[in-house]
Amino acid sequence: MAERPVHENGPGVITMMQAQANAARRRVAGLVATLLSVGCLVVVAGAQAAPPADLDGYAERALETFGAPGMAVTIVERGRPSVVRTYGVQRLGEPTKVDEHTLFSIGSTTKAFTSALLAMLVDEKKLTWDTKVSDVLPGFKMYDPYASSEMTVLDLLVHRSGLGPGAGDLLFYPPTTFSRAEILHRLRYIKPATSFRSAYAYDNLLYIVAGLVVEAVEKASWEDVVRRRVFDPLQMKRTSPVSSIPNAVNRAWPHGRFSSEVRGTGPLTPLPGHLALDVAAPAGAINSSASEIARWLELLLGQGLDPRTGTRLYSEAVAREMWLPHTVVPIYAAPPLLATARPNFRAYALGWNTSDYRGRRIVSHGGGLPGFATMFVIVPDRDIAFAIFTNSEENGMLSSMQYRLLDHYLDLKSPDWIDAVSKTQAERIAKAQVQLAKVKEQSANEQGAAKGPSLPLAQYAGRYRDAWYGTATIESSADSLSMRFDHTPTMASKLEHVRFDTFRTRWTDRVIEDAYVTFALKSDGSVDRMAMRAVSPLADFSFDYQDLLFVPDPQ
Repeated sequence: MAERPVHENGPGVITMMQAQANAARRRVAGLVATLLSVGCLVVVAGAQAAPPADLDGYAERALETFGAPGMAVTIVERGRPSVVRTYGVQRLGEPTKVDEHTLFSIGSTTKAFTSALLAMLVDEKKLTWDTKVSDVLPGFKMYDPYASSEMTVLDLLVHRSGLGPGAGDLLFYPPTTFSRAEILHRLRYIKPATSFRSAYAYDNLLYIVAGLVVEAVEKASWEDVVRRRVFDPLQMKRTSPVSSIPNAVNRAWPHGRFSSEVRGTGPLTPLPGHLALDVAAPAGAINSSASEIARWLELLLGQGLDPRTGTRLYSEAVAREMWLPHTVVPIYAAPPLLATARPNFRAYALGWNTSDYRGRRIVSHGGGLPGFATMFVIVPDRDIAFAIFTNSEENGMLSSMQYRLLDHYLDLKSPDWIDAVSKTQAERIAKAQVQLAKVKEQSANEQGAAKGPSLPLAQYAGRYRDAWYGTATIESSADSLSMRFDHTPTMASKLEHVRFDTFRTRWTDRVIEDAYVTFALKSDGSVDRMAMRAVSPLADFSFDYQDLLFVPDPQ
């Protein structure tokens, strides 16, 4: 569940650690000021209210190039009526068109709603950004005792906890039997990848914890709070904080390319159904439409003030805090065709990314769930915001649309982004296919020497336990092994032998990324442990198989 999403201070007693954190915030904020002073970030005035004259033709070409079934675009300029454009169909093979009221799953762009709820509580002095999480949630505990005692409300939002990218996502995705309280408890068993506050790594679990903080302070569910404090005041009547809503409503259907080992190749196909991720709702479960998200974007441009009603939901002070950079995000070399769009700086704020685009400051966040992709973009200096929704996993189409709209509203000459992005995407997939083919070739060459697994299949069978996930079960029949994750109903598969003591899954639910399963043996020949890793080089980091270490469960 990538950003695909999630991407600050109040009064209180300042400890030494908090003072250091505040100093770090000032240093990162100072970076932005320096960039402004040297002209890297250009403050511009006077916006073009109208969308690009070729927007409809460009959008239709993007749909055709990337093969997406449908898309909606919302454009908001402060002080002007919003613009909504819709394209394509809700589901392949069916005639119903996407319209301004069609609901899309917006994924990790939900994180900004959770940070806004916490900002309201900061405004009301019910907590501060420096409030210790353990003071609000006594059961909160990380693997690292120092992080457990020092983690603040702000730390929950800025992806610097020490956890690796997507760590622990298998606790909620694919859908599991765990509750939010159980996920909170299991956090303590996930080993960190880095020290606390030392590096950026996108996570979802701590946004679930942030939702629990909201619940503890407000004495109500996160869902009820976001309805009462955001949706109702903004008259977002059809927007839902949960993914489990009736299919009969005006709702886009998810689509993806998952028939091959490299996700994103093969024919575009409707997924079996909508993903139910209600347990992770504070991190990414909101469903909304182009017309209603316009209300949210208006509030953001108004820095907490709803321009239609004059109602202030949160103060300008916390609005500014939510867009301040906190965690520096590494910037890597861009593919040649996309070099123009490469930022000079990027950092994570509170549920938002803050960066520059061709020298201009933007605030943005993506959202991705199986079958859906979303992008929200704000250009604060021009009082422009827009959102792009699609009912497929075609992130390349989102990028093409995002860059074209930014070029228009920033008065920049626009390259052919559709061509550049589609070619870059094809190259990336081709490289992954070559890498996968090499692994298969190696396996085939070694198969003869391996002479099959080390043990009779029955000796691999049993229940295995991982410290943070829990149990998985291996069962044997006369000539095969099968595997199931005991807390994840859809994760069941026959195991195919690859080489030596490595097998691979082919999950019954083909939306789930397949994995290699490798057994290690003790000196007496019994199984010592079982490890996993994704088969595809492009697997989403939410399939964090590599973080699992199963050992035989003595039961």
